[in-house]
Amino acid sequence: MFSNCAVLVVEDEPLVRLDAMDLVTDSGLSVYGAPDAATAITMLERHADIRILLADIEMPGAMNGLKLAHAVRERWPDVVILIASGNRGVLKGDMPDRAVFFLKPYAPSAIMQCLRDSASGTPAAA
Repeated sequence: MFSNCAVLVVEDEPLVRLDAMDLVTDSGLSVYGAPDAATAITMLERHADIRILLADIEMPGAMNGLKLAHAVRERWPDVVILIASGNRGVLKGDMPDRAVFFLKPYAPSAIMQCLRDSASGTPAAA
């Protein structure tokens, strides 16, 4: 589905972000990393190859991961959105349409499969 597909990993914890970026690379996709939502928006504006967003919910700044996901759905409706959090209280209604939720700590194989499916055009499912 996506030619030249890249993933944007948004995570404020540097080691967690690097681990997630390694997963993306291991999935055979290009990757960008951002420590917060403001940086993520800037990267989405600059890099048209970003077709998948993998964002943590808790992050510093005016916009958390859920607000970022909703903003991305509005401005870039075709971007696949994957949301991760250690908070079990996230409800489906809190997330934008077609977003997929992963509870942390997530299984790397589940993320990798979802990335591959999303990049190939198969609907993402957790």
